[in-house]
Amino acid sequence: MASYKPKSVKDVPAEDFIKHYAEHLKANDKIQLPSWVDVVKTGSFKELAPYDPDWYYVRAASVARKLYLRQNMGVGLFRIQYGGRNKVRGSKPEYYSKASGGVVRHILKQLEECGLVEKAPEKGRRLTPNGQRDMDQIAGRISVDAQSFF
Repeated sequence: MASYKPKSVKDVPAEDFIKHYAEHLKANDKIQLPSWVDVVKTGSFKELAPYDPDWYYVRAASVARKLYLRQNMGVGLFRIQYGGRNKVRGSKPEYYSKASGGVVRHILKQLEECGLVEKAPEKGRRLTPNGQRDMDQIAGRISVDAQSFF
């Protein structure tokens, strides 16, 4: 099987990149965990907090990847993207619910303090050149099997 060296985040499967970038954020202490990280739900449609103790780093890596792929995203758009179905309604039909805005807002503020993200002049947030370089370096370290990706 042939493998190739990726040059950017777009060349790596999302799951692999998010896992590696979350490990990078955790190892370098770029993000400070809030005190409420173990009790907060990620949306009103959830019943429990996430089981994974590193879920905050994974969500931060996912937010950063989404900003890499699409600039000028704000908290409202992230709430829609991370939302899901509200199924706890008894016999009433399901409906779509947005994710928690506080979690996304806190992650964006943490990424801003690290210098990876900045406020866009129009609206929302965008990656800084340092943030883009950092993410491309992490993506370059991941070996990708050419047949499984394409």
